[in-house]
Amino acid sequence: MGNIKKPTLKNGKDIHTILNYYASKGLLLARPLSHIYTRIREFFVYEENNNIVGCVALSIIWEDLGEIRSLAVKEEYQKKNIGADLVKAAIEEAKSLGLTRVFTLTYVPEFFKKLGFFQIEKTKLPHKIWSDCINCPHYPNCNEIALEYNIEPI
Repeated sequence: MGNIKKPTLKNGKDIHTILNYYASKGLLLARPLSHIYTRIREFFVYEENNNIVGCVALSIIWEDLGEIRSLAVKEEYQKKNIGADLVKAAIEEAKSLGLTRVFTLTYVPEFFKKLGFFQIEKTKLPHKIWSDCINCPHYPNCNEIALEYNIEPI
């Protein structure tokens, strides 16, 4: 049985490897290792037997809005609720920071809908569109689905 924790810098290469595996399949955007290191505090990792097998990040977009991103779990560890537990950890952190909502852009909307997310139009995410999406090779023909989750106040 594994546990969710905040990563250390030595976990950066493990996170990078997991994310780039899915990026090579076109399921996530590739992130350079330098990006992982500079944003290491945004991540949570799932560790099992001293191995990092999954990760997620919570990025702050605005005073009331965060993004759940970089969710990935090694294939052999999927279907064990690790991804759901990672998302829940990110939502709890968002709540503790005072965010009122989080969103995600994904190719697997059904996974997030099971966790209480609902589909929205990408046009409701202007800060995201102009900060990250403009640099994406798929922009403006993105086929990811935008979903949002409303956080209950503390």
